[in-house]
Amino acid sequence: MPANLRRLIGWEGLLLCVLAFVVVMNTNLAPAYLSLANQINLFQLSIEKIIVALVMTFVIINGEIDLSVASVMGLAACLVAVLFESGTPMALAILAALLVGALCGAFNGFWVAYVGLPSLAVTLAGMIGFRGVARILIEDRSIGGFPEWFTALGQQPLIGPFPLSLILFALLFVLALVILQFSGVGRLIYVVGNNAAVARYSGIDTRRLKLGIFIASGLIASLAGILLAARLGAVRGNTAEGFELDIITMVLLGGVSIFGGTGNLAGVGLAILVILNLRNGMSLLNVTGNVQTGVIGMLLILSVLIPNLAQMANERLQRRIAPRKEAPIETESSVSS
Repeated sequence: MPANLRRLIGWEGLLLCVLAFVVVMNTNLAPAYLSLANQINLFQLSIEKIIVALVMTFVIINGEIDLSVASVMGLAACLVAVLFESGTPMALAILAALLVGALCGAFNGFWVAYVGLPSLAVTLAGMIGFRGVARILIEDRSIGGFPEWFTALGQQPLIGPFPLSLILFALLFVLALVILQFSGVGRLIYVVGNNAAVARYSGIDTRRLKLGIFIASGLIASLAGILLAARLGAVRGNTAEGFELDIITMVLLGGVSIFGGTGNLAGVGLAILVILNLRNGMSLLNVTGNVQTGVIGMLLILSVLIPNLAQMANERLQRRIAPRKEAPIETESSVSS
């Protein structure tokens, strides 16, 4: 069976069925659901998360995890606000926030790639530490009053009905797709994610690759944090808190293995559509935010559990079939003897 056909009737096919079901249900709940304005709003409310989900796909396929992305988003947003409040030009404040985000990623990447610490522990520490710095910068205040051009970038359409953040997502998705699926760097990411030791013995500079991916993760997370500050128009110390749950769920639900080495952006794109439409439907039903978070948490568990159960079932089936194939075929001569 061709690989594309297997994929269509596999995990991506399941996501397509789920997406179709959610869309039908939402359409029945609200006739205006399919309007262009609602679809843009559907993306706009979670645009920062789905931007970071793109780079998180690279991180997890590479066999690592980055739990600090939401804290980096919050830190970048708080830094922009504090610098602007102190009289720094907004353009310079944005550049400083992007630089800090890249440095946060480099910090994580150094301990993971060069020291050999597990990324789960390193980025968990980063999640706590970077959030702590953001709270120290803002304390209990809320900083707003940004320039009109800055908030317009986050709230007003830029080209036609599409805001800047949605245009950036589309461009980044195409760029990520080309890099991951059609470039030498993408192939190296898969190879290292499958077996880092074998890749290292093959002459691949795994440390440099992992460091680069974590730097990209911090940079994209800081960009998303800046976009979030522009969209909200005000920043607090808890900005983007808890976003990492949705981000990681989008990637794992898209068929990317938590152990690395497998997955693609097509599946992640479908998972993003499923989650955004599911959240939109729950909002139409006036489901509270806490319940929505619980549903997303269940999706995260299922996205890890179902592929593992399927793999276990496939291995058992192969073990049952193997002895039958290896059994000798009796001939007439052997029977007569």
